[in-house]
Amino acid sequence: MMTPAAPAVDMNLSVEKMEKVAFILKTTAHPTRIAVVQLLANHESLSVSDISERLNVEQSLLSHHLSGMKLKGILSSTRDGKNIYYALKMREVIDVIQCLAACTFL
Repeated sequence: MMTPAAPAVDMNLSVEKMEKVAFILKTTAHPTRIAVVQLLANHESLSVSDISERLNVEQSLLSHHLSGMKLKGILSSTRDGKNIYYALKMREVIDVIQCLAACTFL
């Protein structure tokens, strides 16, 4: 008995696109970082304390994640007095996370 062939899937990604996606996945590969991206996707910018409250994460741990993502160019920050506000700098991160969210096996 012959089994039908699987439908062809176009996975022809350019090297540049593969490198960018790999960079985004490596940089955001932690539940807290993904939550930060999801939160900032819906807000122009938020302070560290706002993010900490909304995600129920300790500020010291959160600051570590935020500074790492800023260093890699995913986030940008501005200081207003004692507060630091973070915003998404690399908007393509949203597309990658939306693709992952659409996966049927997750």
